[in-house]
Amino acid sequence: MESIDYLPQSSDLSPSILSFLGEKFQKEEDLQKATGLVLELQKRCSDLDHNLISLNQRLETSVVAYASHSERICGLFDGIKAKLSDLRSSTRVSGSFLGREGKDLGRAEQILVEELPTLAKEVARVEAVRIYAETALKLDTLVGDIEDAVSSTMTGHLRKHRSVANSEELRMHAIESLKLVEDVLSSVAKSRPQWTRLVAAVDNRVDRGLAILRPQAIADHRALLVSLGWPPPLSNLNSPNANEGKPSEVLNPLFTMRGELKKQYCENFLALCSLQEVQRQRKYRQLEGHNREVALHQPLWAIEELVNPISLSSQRHFLKWVDKPEFIFALIYKVTRDFVDSMDELLQPLVDEARLMGYSCREEWISAMVASLSTYLAKEIFPSYVGQLEEDSVTGVPSQARMAWLHLVDQMIAFDKRVQSLIVHSGTLLSIKEDENLQRISSMSVFCDRPDWLELWAELELSETRDKLKPELENERRWTTIVQGTVLSGSEDYKSPAVASDFIYRLSAIIERCRPLPSIPLRAKFVRLAVAPIIHEFLDCLLHRCQEADGLTALADDDALIKVTNSINASRCCESVLKEWCEDIFFLEMMSDQDCQMGIKSDDSLTAETNEGPVSNIFDEEIMKLEDFRKDWVVKISTAVLRGFDAQSREYVKNRKQWHEKEEEGWTVSKTFVGALDHLQGKILKLEEGLNGIDFVTAWRSVASGVDRLFFNGVLLNNVKFYDGGVQRLGGDLEVLFGVFRAWCLRPEGFFPRLSEGLKLLRMGEKQLKEYLEVDKEKWLKENGLRHLSVTEVEKIVKNRVFIS
Repeated sequence: MESIDYLPQSSDLSPSILSFLGEKFQKEEDLQKATGLVLELQKRCSDLDHNLISLNQRLETSVVAYASHSERICGLFDGIKAKLSDLRSSTRVSGSFLGREGKDLGRAEQILVEELPTLAKEVARVEAVRIYAETALKLDTLVGDIEDAVSSTMTGHLRKHRSVANSEELRMHAIESLKLVEDVLSSVAKSRPQWTRLVAAVDNRVDRGLAILRPQAIADHRALLVSLGWPPPLSNLNSPNANEGKPSEVLNPLFTMRGELKKQYCENFLALCSLQEVQRQRKYRQLEGHNREVALHQPLWAIEELVNPISLSSQRHFLKWVDKPEFIFALIYKVTRDFVDSMDELLQPLVDEARLMGYSCREEWISAMVASLSTYLAKEIFPSYVGQLEEDSVTGVPSQARMAWLHLVDQMIAFDKRVQSLIVHSGTLLSIKEDENLQRISSMSVFCDRPDWLELWAELELSETRDKLKPELENERRWTTIVQGTVLSGSEDYKSPAVASDFIYRLSAIIERCRPLPSIPLRAKFVRLAVAPIIHEFLDCLLHRCQEADGLTALADDDALIKVTNSINASRCCESVLKEWCEDIFFLEMMSDQDCQMGIKSDDSLTAETNEGPVSNIFDEEIMKLEDFRKDWVVKISTAVLRGFDAQSREYVKNRKQWHEKEEEGWTVSKTFVGALDHLQGKILKLEEGLNGIDFVTAWRSVASGVDRLFFNGVLLNNVKFYDGGVQRLGGDLEVLFGVFRAWCLRPEGFFPRLSEGLKLLRMGEKQLKEYLEVDKEKWLKENGLRHLSVTEVEKIVKNRVFIS
């Protein structure tokens, strides 16, 4: 009897099985599908069994690998656990522990002080070894990928049929690996600076790879440029009048490329930019602790490859224009301008995609073109011009060499202004510091590497300015023609002669020519070499004219006085202009820049200090000399006026009897004093007419002080007996004297302190003067307001005062 398999009870089945059977067997005819369903379920179970076996095998392999890798670590942790157990047992406080306090405390201290720190150091060392090993393995893998990619691209060049796309993919793969290596090295340099050997070893291998990768990428880029038709023909660009009239139409190969060729060029350009960005990041890490900004910003490689063939093709045209540099500048400017738009529209997006920070294709294109021009100027044009100047110095025969040099500088200045406008008008922000940027987009950067050429240029400018200024200085009409009105904004009328305006104009012109120099130390050096000597020579001319006038008439003649006042006014005007210039940022930068000050001090003929200490601006020495000249000659013309007044008043001073008598009837002033007063007033009016307002105030105050000293010593201290009538006469004469100066101040007696106080003393009563002889004299002088007279002088005047009872 066959055994019968009974179906299990529905209560023995799980809800999921019941649900599954309910879905599969809803009708009676569904029972016919039971065999197929059983086979399907068996197949699923078999697949699950195979998956389970595979998972078990992988788990077993992983466990074995983990066990072998962590066996040493587990041993270390077991040791740590044992030592911690010993530490716990040794520090447990109990009665027996307290009984053996000395011995057990020593063991606990040994564990805490010696064994536990040693154990912690060992754990940290093991962890550092593990991290080092993992980092080295990771770097070795990445560098290996770079070397494999470089090797593959090299072998690809040997195949007859190679895929360009595959070559670019290999290059981009190598660049991505380079970026990953650099990220790891940057992290190591910050977190593990002691791993210098690991970093140096990796850098060495990376350098070897880059030594192959970069030249290969550049070679591919050059081949693509040739296939594009770059550089464009310059035959229609080399016209001397390229900047005049309607510009010639030039096809830009960068705009005309299409299809696969354009794709290849863009991929290669992108790879070259990405490679340069990796190199920039490496330099940034390697220059840690140094001046990174100086070395980090390098010209854009891809733009240099566009400029180099243009530079080479241009030079055959330049050879014909050595004596006509304006054609050279015109051609370079036209090429720069005609292709600058393609840099913004086509190439800048690729640079941005490469994440090459701080680069503007427009700026790089312009700076590369200017650099190529500067290189040609430094190698071909300037040496030729220097040779011509040397020949002139040997033969002594004047030629056009100096004019040719200055004409070349004029062309450079005009070219730089036009080129810089291409950047400014585009709205592009300059990517680096101003001076460094100016050097990159200025043809005058040739002077940065050749300071001897700068000195030669300054010498030529100085000679040219001298030649132009000499006839103006020798023209006497320019010294007598007074320029009315203010020279500076907000200043007063300096009444300066026209020659001062001529001098300032020439001085300003030579300063303007050095403004485009792309370096603050260079500008400062040029100013000291070319501008300062002109100021000194002008000052010498002023001094010579004044000495000539003084030697001929001792300034007693009005014409001589006018000659000196005109020179003083010219000095005052130039001094004010120099002070205003020194407040300009152009000159302030020169004194704030440390390199500039060192550059000035490096030349024995130039100094950044004067006898009175360090300078605060570049024209301090010249301004001081102008001030000294002006002050000295204001004193001298004041002395000349005093000499004339002294001569005119000598009879009046010597007449000792007049102080015994009253003033003459019908006269408010002594007759013998009238001529002196007239002379004094006439000379001061002449000074007012000819001298500028500031120095005139100094002059008349100096005259007043001299008259005060002269009369006080000649009259009041001359042992003259003063009677009441004499005091009245002296008071009237001094009142007229004070009146001469009342036109320029409200209280002139304040500028004659000794005469005023001497007269006040003479007018005191007899009782009051006798009181002076009996009390504290110093206190009496203060109480009576006599602050400018000494005790000896007062005693002398008091003794000469005669009272008639």
